[in-house]
Amino acid sequence: MSLNLRVPENIILKPCITVFGVGGAGANAVNNMISANLEGARFVVANTDAQALEYSLAERKIQLGENITRGLGAGASPDIGRASADEAMEQIMENLSGSNMVFITAGMGGGTGTGAAPVIAKVAKENGILTVGVVTKPFHFEGAHRMKIAELGLSELQKYVDTLIVIPNQNLFRLANDKTTFADAFKMADDVLHAGVRGVTDLMIMPGLINLDFADIRAVMSEMGKAMMGTGEATGENRAIIAAEAAISNPLLDNCSMKGAKGVLINITGGPDMTLFEVDEAANRIRDEVDPNANIIFGSTFNPDLEGKIRVSVVATGIDGFNDQKIVPNKYTVNFADPKPKEETRFATIPDANDDYAEDAPSLRFNLSQDDESEYDQDEFSEEDQSDYEEEQDEPVYNLNSAIDEDIRPSKLSSSAHVTDKKEVVRKPISLLDRMAYSVGLKSYSDEEEHLYEKAHETRDDNEEASLDVPAFLRRRK
Repeated sequence: MSLNLRVPENIILKPCITVFGVGGAGANAVNNMISANLEGARFVVANTDAQALEYSLAERKIQLGENITRGLGAGASPDIGRASADEAMEQIMENLSGSNMVFITAGMGGGTGTGAAPVIAKVAKENGILTVGVVTKPFHFEGAHRMKIAELGLSELQKYVDTLIVIPNQNLFRLANDKTTFADAFKMADDVLHAGVRGVTDLMIMPGLINLDFADIRAVMSEMGKAMMGTGEATGENRAIIAAEAAISNPLLDNCSMKGAKGVLINITGGPDMTLFEVDEAANRIRDEVDPNANIIFGSTFNPDLEGKIRVSVVATGIDGFNDQKIVPNKYTVNFADPKPKEETRFATIPDANDDYAEDAPSLRFNLSQDDESEYDQDEFSEEDQSDYEEEQDEPVYNLNSAIDEDIRPSKLSSSAHVTDKKEVVRKPISLLDRMAYSVGLKSYSDEEEHLYEKAHETRDDNEEASLDVPAFLRRRK
């Protein structure tokens, strides 16, 4: 009888993060991350272009549509890209096997990335893999057709990813200058993906005081919709605040705001000289930007290479509905809500009744179409008003016929400049300009103001009649 003594196999359990580059843009992003020595992730590239695939630095490569495209590319057709991914489904599943999290990066608007990326995302999601899409949108100079294809691809991809980050290539002009090369510009976009992956992997593999596990990452990023990623590095005085500001204001992302984010992942990395107060400053600066009820996952790690520096990485998720910039109406602008929309937007700017300079405002400034013919009813002026209008020739003359559109009526006008307490309004005779504005609904006055106007008007008429009965030489003695 023999004893079989064996040392138990030491199995190291750690999360597997895969970066999957699809198409030409995705393969280039993977190459940049490999060149930057990013650790903690495995890299896979998939392409219909055999020649481009050959130049990839990734060890794992998938030739998509070998029988469909013969290695010649998808020809900017998403349908061919989709069919090519279906043909290579077995290889795709093999390279996704064992992954806990996958970053799928591609360029939207072409054939391979637009068509194949949603197929790969669907396979990953069906196998329980946390799936994050990081994709780009075309430049404006690439045309409306390519942009339309990109939007359709984004809609399809969003169905199958937990979190989606969109980088419009047009935003590269916010960072580039006249000396920025074309290759350097695209590297800026790739750095967004690089920073996001590094921010996640550092929290799980780098030593630190506050480390996170993969379950924390999943809690923030699973089923969260649109997201934003940002990173910032700073040195010197106030380096923590400066790095946090840079992380939350990424100019490359698609008009994203952290306001309303449902989940936030914060990673603060520094050297041995990083202080407790600096960590507190950076974390609180980011916390101030998000909803108080957001799920905030915080981690802090050390990196000897960051001596004298602090790096702040942020992943904000669940920002759907907050990615469009809201237009705040100007305090002194009135928008006319026209029930029959025209091709031109019409505005009239009036002073606020509460402003000090409102009484000195010289005129109402109409910015309406000069070509519109008005059917304004002149009978709305009484004979008395008309006579006053003819007498006051020293005042500016306003041609309302060319200013007021036929569809604009007092009952349909609304103003953001209003008076909350009418008792605070200074009572004074109503000028011709005020009456003209009132007739088109731009301003209203109370019964008391109207009474003051009528009384002042009667007094003026009486004085004028009396002056007519007095000889001229006596009037001069007054």
